[in-house]
Amino acid sequence: MTLQSSIAFIFPGQGSQYPGMAKDFVSTFAIARHTLEEADDLLGRKLSTLILEGPENILTETKNSQVGIFVASMAILRVLKDLYPHINSGVCAGLSLGEYTALCASGKLDFKETLSLVKYRGQFMNDACEEIPGTMAVVLGLEGPDVEALVREVNLPHDLWVANFNCPGQVVISGTLKGIEIGSAAAKAKGAKRVLPLQVHGAFHSGLMATAEKRLREPVEATKLNKSLTEFVMNVPGDFVEEMDVIKENLIKQVTHSVRWEQGIRTMEKRGVSKFIEIGCGKTLAALNKRIGVKAVTLSIEKVEDLQAIEQLQEN
Repeated sequence: MTLQSSIAFIFPGQGSQYPGMAKDFVSTFAIARHTLEEADDLLGRKLSTLILEGPENILTETKNSQVGIFVASMAILRVLKDLYPHINSGVCAGLSLGEYTALCASGKLDFKETLSLVKYRGQFMNDACEEIPGTMAVVLGLEGPDVEALVREVNLPHDLWVANFNCPGQVVISGTLKGIEIGSAAAKAKGAKRVLPLQVHGAFHSGLMATAEKRLREPVEATKLNKSLTEFVMNVPGDFVEEMDVIKENLIKQVTHSVRWEQGIRTMEKRGVSKFIEIGCGKTLAALNKRIGVKAVTLSIEKVEDLQAIEQLQEN
């Protein structure tokens, strides 16, 4: 494979946000600063201030964190592409919200239209969180099939779901407060090492997001996707998806369906990806790759100093 086709750009999701994300890129590179200014103009509000300064509690709200993470990730990506035009990805993928960043990075949707969809998604999911209180917890020490089995066994179809298959021994459950309480106890009874509650706004990737899924359908279906040479791996199937109508359907379903991140990463490695570049806030995806056991190199570009690794990649 060529250098380009063997590289995957991967993007983080909700929970990675923090005040000051992408700040050194914005301070150093005009293209990053202009990205935040463009978002401010399109949204009609000072999202840039929230991204760069917080406050954290407001930034953490679903309607703000999703657009904030997307814009910060795109600001960093644009710097990367501007400085190193010969390092492009053959495939893009993103965790949950990050899937939209990947959609934009792949060339299948432009910045303006992606920002609009992310705005809708964040607001609709925020509203769903307010309608029905819910939460999430990470189950450590059990494999995916074990967690799927316990969810079936507790038989609470309206209270408990499997939300994320992150890596071996790390599976996230989502649901009502009752569902998470019972599911956590069942996981411990099955031998989970720990079950840790997550500090989230609601029960993402569960049936409690049904109203968000329903409302998201219209704007997603009205969006025209572009064909591109960059391949796209999606959360719902954990696999490559090419057909435009299937991409749209997976974007819609993603808010209520499980994120099969581990499966997607394994699929990319089997296809020949030998370098993963995580672009955006935090280094969570690099840590998951390590736990998945991928042999591919994983670089995280979160700070300006991280660009040194790209220099070395070019040299090699």
